[in-house]
Amino acid sequence: MRDLNAALVQLKPKLGRVADNLDLIREQVERAIEQQADLAVLPELALTGYFLKDLVPEVALSLDSPELTTLRELSRRISIAVGFVEVTTDFQFYNSAAWFEAGELRHLHRKVYLPTYGLFDEQRYLGRGDRFRAFDTCFGRVGLLVCEDMWHLSAPYLLAMDGATTLVCLSSSPGRGVEQGQLGTAAAWRNLTTATARFLTCRVLYVNRVGYEDGVGFWGGSHAVAPSGEIVVSAPEFDASMTLARLNAADLRRERIASPLVRDESLCVTQLELERIHRERSR
Repeated sequence: MRDLNAALVQLKPKLGRVADNLDLIREQVERAIEQQADLAVLPELALTGYFLKDLVPEVALSLDSPELTTLRELSRRISIAVGFVEVTTDFQFYNSAAWFEAGELRHLHRKVYLPTYGLFDEQRYLGRGDRFRAFDTCFGRVGLLVCEDMWHLSAPYLLAMDGATTLVCLSSSPGRGVEQGQLGTAAAWRNLTTATARFLTCRVLYVNRVGYEDGVGFWGGSHAVAPSGEIVVSAPEFDASMTLARLNAADLRRERIASPLVRDESLCVTQLELERIHRERSR
């Protein structure tokens, strides 16, 4: 475990333009390297744009594609978390997030919870992931989430129980509503990330995109949260930006000593009660 200097790369991808988006991402990652960041975090579907619909098969990338190989090689100089549409060898398509580090694909997460309500229609075009797994990095153990995943409390909980001390959420969240003089979506996300950080005593990095697609505006507002639940730094709303966040390992140590919630969590009780609930619902 060591300190983490993260670049929250809040950008505006072009819908369906993978080559252009790769150039933009590479430019921003190079800039993060110049800023001496250890990690560059990019939004959900940064390589493709969000409202793809029937474009999904056209923009999907295999894990050995030249585009991902470019990012994998770039990760020899900086760790990278990035979202894209993945295609498997049997032609299944997923909303995926990759973590590249030291010139290799360290972890792949396929979005589990696909919103298919309101203006969202993901499950019509994409397959669902089936797991949440933490993984080891040079910054300690990390868990990846993609947008809607974080709204299901079991997801960050499982990652924390699997040893994650840093949660990284890649998002494409549209801006909606106004509450008490601020964007309703922004208030909801900040409440969620700060509560998650506090109750799981984890560091949280949230990176959201900006720009417009099909008349829908994405609000940005990327931010980093300390294990105390305090927002360390925030990016502007609606504007492309790179925001640097420094998260200290000492803060994590202090919070876990003061609030040993993860240590005291009873997985046995949780497992037994979930099994009981599942049995009763299955009757």
